[in-house]
Amino acid sequence: MTTNSKIALVTGGSRGLGKDMALKLAQKGHNVILTYHSKLDEAQKVITEIEKLGRKAIALQLDVADSASFDSFVQEIKVAVQANFQKDKIDYLVNNAGVGVHANFEETTLEQFDNMVNIHLKAPFFLTQKLLPIFNNGGGIVNIASGLTRFSFTGYDAYAVMKGGVETLSKYQAKFLGERGIRVNIVAPGAIETDFGGGAVRDNKELNDYIASLTALGRVGMPDDIGSVVAFLCSDEAKWVNGQRIEVSGGIFL
Repeated sequence: MTTNSKIALVTGGSRGLGKDMALKLAQKGHNVILTYHSKLDEAQKVITEIEKLGRKAIALQLDVADSASFDSFVQEIKVAVQANFQKDKIDYLVNNAGVGVHANFEETTLEQFDNMVNIHLKAPFFLTQKLLPIFNNGGGIVNIASGLTRFSFTGYDAYAVMKGGVETLSKYQAKFLGERGIRVNIVAPGAIETDFGGGAVRDNKELNDYIASLTALGRVGMPDDIGSVVAFLCSDEAKWVNGQRIEVSGGIFL
């Protein structure tokens, strides 16, 4: 491992899409900080895999629903970056952590809606804001949105509204941070086989087959369809890509 490796922070990097993002970032040569909500053992497994790739990784606990905790989390990052990587700033941020709620418009409760606001809208807004003082110029941010901002499946109403907000936020971040050479882009996954939403796409064969039938490439997505796109955006290979939404959905609803 060289001391010149850049540092990427992935929220929700212990499982699913976030795990693959963390691994693909390590394959790009980055050291990785990943956050987990409650399952440290899963985060440790990802760290072990990253270390096998010759990179270094650490895991920190973070509840993205609790915006009030972000100040203390950033202080943790500062200490951890110095202790583990002998640096004082990070280079890339992937705002990935999240959960879904399955309720249609008329059934969605105020509590469910507020939870989606906290996790999917306030977190990428305020966590990014709090991290700016320890962010290197010339780095990059990837905000994870959803194909559901372009097309609609009932039951994802509140979730999709938040992701629409994230896409607008990303444009403002890209414009504001451009003077520092920090690029901000959006990755919008389609339906992916993970435990998201109770694992419906992965475990419900009827739903899986239905989505595959709507998709030009004839299948649903896998976690490793997404991480490589995020890793590309967190590299000099994407140095002139900024303020863009890249949908990674296999061509659904074309």
